[in-house]
Amino acid sequence: MEIKERDELQRAWLKSSKEDYKIAEDLIDMKHYQWALFLCHIAIEKVLKASYIKINDQYPPPIHKLVKLATDCKIELSEEQVDDLREMTSFNIEARYDIIKDKLYKKATKEYTKKYFQKTKNLLNYFISLI
Repeated sequence: MEIKERDELQRAWLKSSKEDYKIAEDLIDMKHYQWALFLCHIAIEKVLKASYIKINDQYPPPIHKLVKLATDCKIELSEEQVDDLREMTSFNIEARYDIIKDKLYKKATKEYTKKYFQKTKNLLNYFISLI
């Protein structure tokens, strides 16, 4: 991958991640908690994909498993971060498929959502600092 292309792709992933994080915040204000959690997952996924481009000098794979993406980026994670990323990966699956949407809807309380919104912010800051 050429440097210019790599840099443009990284910037695009990071910009989109920041936009998704902001939309998640707006959705929390509107009490759309399950969709806010879904976008928290997407924001983390996109920043990891920006990191993947930098580390691996190639386009990231079309996967959504956050621990796998972080591992592929050679990012050292604490046990708590691994647990958080696993939980956040469930937001992607549970928000997208009607047959299991109720599971996320039931756990997506205001308190739970705000907790994971803060965790998203912390993880985003950590991952961005590594790029």
